[in-house]
Amino acid sequence: MLGGGRAVVVSTVSTIVFFGLIAAAFLFAPGSAQVRQEFFNLHDMKVALVGDPSHGVFSVGEAFLRNIEMFLIGEVLILALALLIAVVRQLRGPVFFPLRLVAIAYTDFFRGVPLILVIYTIGFGIPALGLRVVSTQSAEVYGLAALVLSYSAYVSEVYRAGIESVHESQTAAARSLGLSQWQALRFVVLPQAVRRVIPPLLNDFISLQKDTALVAILGTVIEANRAAQIYSSYAFNYSSFVLAALMFLVLTVPLARFTDHLIARDRRRRQAGGGR
Repeated sequence: MLGGGRAVVVSTVSTIVFFGLIAAAFLFAPGSAQVRQEFFNLHDMKVALVGDPSHGVFSVGEAFLRNIEMFLIGEVLILALALLIAVVRQLRGPVFFPLRLVAIAYTDFFRGVPLILVIYTIGFGIPALGLRVVSTQSAEVYGLAALVLSYSAYVSEVYRAGIESVHESQTAAARSLGLSQWQALRFVVLPQAVRRVIPPLLNDFISLQKDTALVAILGTVIEANRAAQIYSSYAFNYSSFVLAALMFLVLTVPLARFTDHLIARDRRRRQAGGGR
């Protein structure tokens, strides 16, 4: 094995060489100057960031706040709905069979249908129903509803995996102390299950943050990707898309690193506890 100091030197040199080769390939490519002008133009990025209302160009920075808003609202709704679905699937007894069947059908359906089709169906289908309240909402509401319905199916399976990872002896011990089945689930099983699934939940929400850009396909929702597209059509330059991508990275990369931290901490905790 390499010594500690030598390993650091080797890893540092290999990293510099690797990224140096990538930079050289980009800088010395025949069309590199044109690519820098069309994708990495700082002037266009600045204009796209603040917008140009006189020419109907929306601010990518302000539009990105709408992505964050949809992400935060959707996250709360998804956590609640997914937990409800997961709990329903854990209910025992023949009287709860119809509810379990609905929960299973819901999960299978929304995990099987592509998100973009769900957005199209809800965004254009619900308004066509002509219902007084349901059909008169904004496109942003319909897009958010599609995200919640689709992601709740995935997150409910994460919850269910966490619930089933709690050993049955925990429930048996709770019942022996006089707790009902519901109380054992609520006070003993769920707290342990939720703590165990926090890292995979965060991974799902990293994807959710990116997928808020899909809501723009409904046409009237001006979020970061749509604002970047409008500026690109106005200036014939793609730097606004790079700006939008950087904004998403600023939000998702720290969350990804935080997820890695939680996973590493949980692994250390289990190793310290003898693998329990």
